[in-house]
Amino acid sequence: MAKIKNETQLVKKALEVAERFAKNRGYADFKATDSSKDKVECIYRLLVQDKLIQPLAEGQENGPNMRHKLALWISRLLPKDDPLLK
Repeated sequence: MAKIKNETQLVKKALEVAERFAKNRGYADFKATDSSKDKVECIYRLLVQDKLIQPLAEGQENGPNMRHKLALWISRLLPKDDPLLK
């Protein structure tokens, strides 16, 4: 798994977009006390369930791999000239 440039910022952006997506689907808002790890896992599982991203291989479902998947997902949705992709 190669590290993506600006991966941390891409994950933040992915969480913002995916939280709005989750809310539109009827999922309750995340609380301020929810950890980033929990948010990443919840959003990852929601996107897999909706078939928006491919699930990780069995045994590969861990925090860094889920974060990487979210970064890849949002990088495909952003416009080509977005500053996060440069």
